[in-house]
Amino acid sequence: MKLDLQGVSGRHPSAKNDAVPAIREINLQVRAGEQLAIIGPSGAGKTTLLHLMACALKPSSGRMLMDDADPWTVSRSDLQKLRGLLFLAPQVPPLPPRQRVVTSVLAGRLPHESVWASLRSLFYPIDIPRAERALAGFDVADKLFDRVDRLSGGERQRVGLARALVSEASLFLVDEPLSALDPTRSKRAIASLTQTASERGATLVATLHHVEMALAHFPRIVGLREGVLAFDLPASEVTEQHLQELYAEHLHELTGAANAGEDPFSMASAPVVMTCR
Repeated sequence: MKLDLQGVSGRHPSAKNDAVPAIREINLQVRAGEQLAIIGPSGAGKTTLLHLMACALKPSSGRMLMDDADPWTVSRSDLQKLRGLLFLAPQVPPLPPRQRVVTSVLAGRLPHESVWASLRSLFYPIDIPRAERALAGFDVADKLFDRVDRLSGGERQRVGLARALVSEASLFLVDEPLSALDPTRSKRAIASLTQTASERGATLVATLHHVEMALAHFPRIVGLREGVLAFDLPASEVTEQHLQELYAEHLHELTGAANAGEDPFSMASAPVVMTCR
């Protein structure tokens, strides 16, 4: 799926109508099958931008096209079809606490199944091997039949990501997928997402605080600051100066790179070797 944002502005769902938009006049084109990471300091508008792309928020001005269709001018049924082609993974996945992991994962297939099949799967999962393979991509296959409320925060986050792998979406929108993961599992999670998207020819857009992960695993980097597009560059062209300006007054947010054993500035100043694709 391709996206075309034309002068798009938008407010956070909880903001008042007269509040300053969290996203202002964004022009951004994403080709079908492309993979890009959106980075920027806290409050830059990354999550709002992702929700605009997911049709969860309507632009306050400008317009967004999905495969050349404006989702806000089509019929309700066509809008549902468009939404069925995308998968939005929020930072905190909405997993029912008393549900089994296998059922939560297979919920990622609900937009592509009949009502009868969906109801049946609630009582007896009908494609357990698919769920197990998806969980294995995030090292949580052993939790297949556990209840969600018995999982740690990091395990819940990985279960939420596994939903994307079982879906048939052609657009993956992933919000801060590494916030509860250690460096080793972060690399494995990003590798699973990028590899799956590549194999399917699906478009992948991820917001990331982990700058070093964005530079190492995504060929295109979009920098967002105070709701405005700061830069849109190949990862190999993102320099220390770009990051310094993007995170000015928020440089402490780059310390995640040190925790992962990497220096984002040193990685930005040289071409990135794409080892996971």
